[in-house]
Amino acid sequence: MILGKVIGTIVTTISHESYKHRRILVIQPMGLDDSLPDDDFIALDTTHQAGIGDTVLVLREGSGARQVLENEYAGVISVVMGIVDSVHLE
Repeated sequence: MILGKVIGTIVTTISHESYKHRRILVIQPMGLDDSLPDDDFIALDTTHQAGIGDTVLVLREGSGARQVLENEYAGVISVVMGIVDSVHLE
């Protein structure tokens, strides 16, 4: 699981069956101040509520993502699991 910021959405006219009725979001990974974040990636929104600017919790592992979708054949690597209200680091 990683924290990320939603920075965009993807709209498709034709998509895989696993993507039907789910939003595809562009996620920018969040790192600590002294670390460089990884490259942006896409994830399916299982919350149906995440939007641009939201901080989200992302499961970024294919097998786990397919389990969440209850489809072992889904072409999915990353899914948004939740919207984060706040983060506190000490």
